[in-house]
Amino acid sequence: MIIHREYPVQAGDYITAGEASADIKRNLKQLGVSGKVLKCVSVASYEVELNLVIHSLGGVLMLDVDSDRVVLESKDIGPGIPDIDLAMREGYSTANEEARNQGFGAGMGLPNMKRNADTFSIASSPAGTCITMGFNLKEQ
Repeated sequence: MIIHREYPVQAGDYITAGEASADIKRNLKQLGVSGKVLKCVSVASYEVELNLVIHSLGGVLMLDVDSDRVVLESKDIGPGIPDIDLAMREGYSTANEEARNQGFGAGMGLPNMKRNADTFSIASSPAGTCITMGFNLKEQ
């Protein structure tokens, strides 16, 4: 393992939203990760961090980097996603009024995560949601 970082994310904390994804980008840049991969990880990490702020009761964003791969994992403590298929549709959003007033909640978070990651998995229950995204550092 080259890097392992954990970033606690508080529900509704729009003030610090984006700090974890900015630190992830800085770390990857220092490691010399290619621009293409850096862009994909940056987009996905920002989207998942904002989802933790907007939709969860709080959670953690984890970054793991080894010589071949970057893995981002998001785990929250609820309330879960009742219909994952519906939530994966572009434009579908359950963002509250506060999030929408801040300019968030366009319903592109999960689709953008999936589109930018080489691997994507999501599992959810009322106890929480886990999203795992993998990004290949070497050409396949």
